[in-house]
Order: sequence, then structure tokens, then C-alpha cells
Amino acid sequence: MIIALASPSVATTLDEGLDRLECLLGEASAQGAEVVCFPEAYLPGLRGQDFEVLPWDFTEQERALKAVAQWARTHRVATILGLEQLTAQGRQIAACVIDAQGQVQGYQTKNQLDPSEDRFYVPGQTRRLFEVNGVKFGVAICHEGWRYPETVRWAAVRGARIVFHPHHTGSDKTGVRPTQWGAAGGPYYEKAMMMRSRENTIFFASVNYALRFQESATSLIAPSGECQAYLPYGQEGVLVQDINIEEATGLLAARYAPERYQDSVVR
Repeated sequence: MIIALASPSVATTLDEGLDRLECLLGEASAQGAEVVCFPEAYLPGLRGQDFEVLPWDFTEQERALKAVAQWARTHRVATILGLEQLTAQGRQIAACVIDAQGQVQGYQTKNQLDPSEDRFYVPGQTRRLFEVNGVKFGVAICHEGWRYPETVRWAAVRGARIVFHPHHTGSDKTGVRPTQWGAAGGPYYEKAMMMRSRENTIFFASVNYALRFQESATSLIAPSGECQAYLPYGQEGVLVQDINIEEATGLLAARYAPERYQDSVVR
């Protein structure tokens, strides 16, 4: 299976953001990708960071979804779009999964918010699997995948061969430019990517914004826990990789035995 991880720069207008999405989606399709994933809440942008979030209401949300669905159908590539979903309960961080026919398969919400996000968003309540060309996959969004490994295992024990991980780490304004992937003295994020794949024996596909001072690279991690490929830090582009689905056995996830975690009764 050929998958793509698209890493766009922060958009300053909705039209610019849509143009970047269309361009990267087209690049992914041209290289044979069957599915492409974009970063966390790329439209209208993740709140609480050091950039302006684009104006966003139901009209903009529907306009963006309609446009991306059309491009997915035109380019014949399934698309995982990170966006802010407006609901009766409030704003949610979500990933909308659109198939290669331009039909929305469904949404995965961010159910474990970072504490700093509580003032902007409300958490989702459910998890689900998706499927492209017979391959099952899950989505864990940013903080969920870093701090709550059970969100990744949930998908793996149910047959997911890949978990996509749209996220945001870093800044366009201040920070340190990494020079080595997984450096011992660097942030823990890339090390966490390795563990999410290794502890479940699946592929872990982590997708960041293209930022001047990224704290983690857009990366594909093999079931062995080794980094198969990554985009250079700060570089806008699309990482397209051919993966051997048979390597994603889910062996360690399948051995998970929740019945062994029952509370003991003190007599």
C-alpha cells in the first residue's frame, strides 16, 4: 500500500489553506498514494498557538469539506483532513476521513485534550476504525498519541494496520531547529512515535505542520519501531511511502489481555 503524509505551512487565509491542500493532495496522488493524511486542525488552524486562527463558521466548514471531497474524488485518493468541527456541544478537534470517491466515511474526534486546550475545545466521546482498499486504520490526534497510548492500542487490537497521527508541535517564531531525528537530547515526541508502533506491531504515521522550529518531524514508523522515512524539519511537502502491510501483524496488540487488569478485592 502507498500512503502519503502531507505537511503544509500555516495558512494565512482559508483560500491559501485550501490551495495548499489541493497542491499536496495532487502531489500525493501523482506518486500513487492511496491515502493522504494532513495535520491536526489544519483548517482553520489549532487554537492556542502562536499564529492567527482563520475565521471559521459552519459556512467555511462546509465550503472546505466540499472542496476537499471534490479533490479526493478528482485525484482518486482517500483523504484524512484535520479540521475543527463545529457541533452543538462546542468546537471539537477532528479528522474527517473522505474516500477516493469523495464520500465522507466519518470522523474521529480528539477525545483526550491537552490541558491547555480545555478553554478552546470540547472532547469527543467515541472511537472508530476506517478502511481504505481493504486496509483498516485508526486515527489518534496529537496529545492522544503522545500521552495516551491506549488510544493507539484501541485501534490496533481491532485490526488496524496503521494508525495515523495528525499533530502540531513547535513554532514558526521561536525555538530550536532539530538536526537529528530522535536525538537523545531532543523532545520526546519522536521517541513516542517509535513506541506507538513497536508496542502494537503496526505502522504509525505521524503528520506535523511545516514549521520553522518543529519539535517533531512528519514521520512514518515501521512495526519494528524503526523510522522508515521522514520529511526534513521545516520543509513543506508530502512524504509518500510504499509500505508492506503484511509486516503490520498487530502481534503485541493482539496479546493484550485486559481481563488481567481487574482490581483486586481486599478481604
